[in-house]
Amino acid sequence: MDDRTSGAVHHVVVVALENVLALDIGIPMQVFGSWPGGPYSLTVCTERPGVLAMHGGPALSVTDGLDCLASADTVVVPGYLEPGAPSAAVTAALADASARGSRMVSICTGAFALAAAGLLDGRRATTHWRYAAALARQYPRVLVRPEELYIDEDRVLTSGGVLAGMDLCLHLIRRDHGARLANQRARLLVTAPHRTGGQAQFIDLPVLPARSDGLAQLYDWALRNLHLPLTVDQLARQANLSRRTLIRRFHTDTGMPPMRWLLDARLALARELLETDDLTVEAVARRCGLGTPANFRTLFKAHVGVPPSVYRTTFASLSRAAGSDDV
Repeated sequence: MDDRTSGAVHHVVVVALENVLALDIGIPMQVFGSWPGGPYSLTVCTERPGVLAMHGGPALSVTDGLDCLASADTVVVPGYLEPGAPSAAVTAALADASARGSRMVSICTGAFALAAAGLLDGRRATTHWRYAAALARQYPRVLVRPEELYIDEDRVLTSGGVLAGMDLCLHLIRRDHGARLANQRARLLVTAPHRTGGQAQFIDLPVLPARSDGLAQLYDWALRNLHLPLTVDQLARQANLSRRTLIRRFHTDTGMPPMRWLLDARLALARELLETDDLTVEAVARRCGLGTPANFRTLFKAHVGVPPSVYRTTFASLSRAAGSDDV
């Protein structure tokens, strides 16, 4: 639906689940709802209208039920405290809304609700990086991309944490009405029309998964030896497991194959070194096992969203600003 040509008011319905996160639900309400004369109308609904618990804020009083999804042009599911599958009524309502042609959007852990409704199967999707491995484990048909700021799959869109949700909402305005209106809205909200530094979450990847089945020593060993050209067979020998069993155990623990886990661990170490050390790019690449400087730059930009030099400059600026605040 192209609202730039239709002139119609676009109905955004926000589905508030139990213990919805205060910051997450505030984003679509502020972006789409507090816009007198704007091109959007907004409704907040919940499974059982009445008083709804909200994490990080006072309880919400919600008067509309899931039946209002029937008129939704866009459905937004904000994050909630304990991500997992919502009730059968909620998942059915989300699936029905999508089948009717509603655009489906999640902020942060709201992706778990879309996944439970089957709307992310076979699609790329993201969520807050802290919960990405859990999303991949619970919904193996979802192509989880934890490094992405937000992902636009046309009729289904997902975003990372709080500020990524703001980026995604502004992206929707840009899609619906063009860059000028999105920029105007961003200025009014005192935020950037685009996140500076590229479309990627600057994340602290949880490279140590929950300890299980005796693989703790292998994870520790691998993290101490990231500078080596590790292979799946080496990891299997170190763990005294067959290659097939090791791959299965990695998927169970982390939601990803061993070599992708290693790459994320190496990139996490590279970010730490770029933030805190004056090592050359060549030295960082060597210490992290990421090959030549050229290969390191290519991998870093592809997965983090910006070149190593830009990342280092960004965090150096943040460090200087923090230091000046202490004076």
